[in-house]
Amino acid sequence: MAKDRPASELDRELADLPPELRWREWMRRIEAVLFASASPVGRDDLARVVGQGASVDLLVEDLSVELEERSFEIAQVAGGWMFRTRAAYASAIRLAADIDDQLTDLNAFDVAVLAAVAYQQPITRDGLKDIFGKEISRDLIGRLHAHNLIGTGPRAPRRGAPYTFVTTEQFLVAFGLESLRDLPDQEQLDDAGLGVA
Repeated sequence: MAKDRPASELDRELADLPPELRWREWMRRIEAVLFASASPVGRDDLARVVGQGASVDLLVEDLSVELEERSFEIAQVAGGWMFRTRAAYASAIRLAADIDDQLTDLNAFDVAVLAAVAYQQPITRDGLKDIFGKEISRDLIGRLHAHNLIGTGPRAPRRGAPYTFVTTEQFLVAFGLESLRDLPDQEQLDDAGLGVA
C-alpha cells in the first residue's frame, strides 16, 4: 500500500496528466481547500496546491460555473474565497439546525453603531458619541465584539490614549464584502432610502 506524500512533496505541476485532466485536478484541489476552511482562503494559499502556470482566478471562476446549480457557491470575501450557502437556502438551514443568524439579535441602533465604526474606523467611544449625540454603552460595544464584528484598533493619539474600534474579517464575511472598499457610498445609501439627510 502506497503512503500519501507529505504536503511538501505534493505534485503541483501534474505534468504526466493531459492539460484538461490537469486543470480539473487543480480545480478539485481548490475545492477541497475551500471546503475544509471555515474562513476565506487567499490567492497565495490556493496557489500552493496548483502548478506555477495555473491561474487561481480562472480555476476559481471555472469551479464557480460548475457549482451554479448547487445550493452553495464560492464567495469572494475578506481578500479570499470561501464556500457559502446561497441566500435562498438560509432559512432552511436555520430551521433544520436551529441556528441563529449572528446578526438577528442586533437591533437597529446596534447596526447603526456598527455602520459608524465601519465608515469612521478607527473610532473611539467618544467619536461614536459625537455621531449619535449620546453615550454608546459598553454593553453595545461588547455585543458587537462578542459577534466578532468589531475589534480593538490602535489607541487614539490623545490624552488617556483611549481604545479605538475597527471592523474585523468576520464583519466582511457577515456582510459578503471583499474589502471595506465595497461598502456602499453615500449615493448608494440615498438610492436605497438609507441616507442621512
